[in-house]
Amino acid sequence: MASRLEINFIRLLSRCESIASEKRGETEWRLEKYVGALEEMLVALKKNPSKPTPEILTEYIKKVDFLKGLLEAEKLSSPTEKALANQFLAPGRTPTVANERNSATKMVHMQTKARCTGEMRDELLGTVRCGSQGLPLDERQSAAELDAVLQHHHNLQEKLAEDMLNLARNLKNNSLAAQSIIKQDNQTLSQSMRQADLNFEKLKTESERLEQHTKKSVNWLLWIMLILVSFTFISMILFIRIFPRLR
Repeated sequence: MASRLEINFIRLLSRCESIASEKRGETEWRLEKYVGALEEMLVALKKNPSKPTPEILTEYIKKVDFLKGLLEAEKLSSPTEKALANQFLAPGRTPTVANERNSATKMVHMQTKARCTGEMRDELLGTVRCGSQGLPLDERQSAAELDAVLQHHHNLQEKLAEDMLNLARNLKNNSLAAQSIIKQDNQTLSQSMRQADLNFEKLKTESERLEQHTKKSVNWLLWIMLILVSFTFISMILFIRIFPRLR
């Protein structure tokens, strides 16, 4: 069960993701303050005796780092620098709250990438259009071609993101299949070890029975030899008594 500190952390993290998904002005200060509070709560959460599992804690750290990187990227002056910085951000993989279908940070990442690409496109087109007024028709066509190139580049980025998502899905499926095979092998190995233990116990029991049987056989042989020796001794005595030595 999640602690009170973890519940408050999740609520604040969900709020930060909601603010990050909105278009913010330069005077917006809440997100930066909230992310700072998230960092402090994350440090306390790591020291909490009832802290979450390492996997969940790693996901929390990844989401907070993503929000920090998003704020740092927004402080850059050039749209090109912003787009490049956003390429290196790593969003969380799992939803923060139960009613989310997909990871909110992943959606924020996609929105931010699209926004940065649009800003970079507007900057390039604005520069071209400012200088294209009164220019010949072929230069205006160059501006249109640049717009088409940028759109093509955006489509390639979306296709690359989709391919990476499919690759990650395939890797996950292969990993699950490998885990299933390893689990079956472990079960087979465990059954073999149990069978070997049973065979060892049976062998031990049969060895003890054989040892007991061997001891009994030796005892009977010893008694038979004693009887034969006694009989021989008594027979000699009787023979001497019955047939005295000749003088």
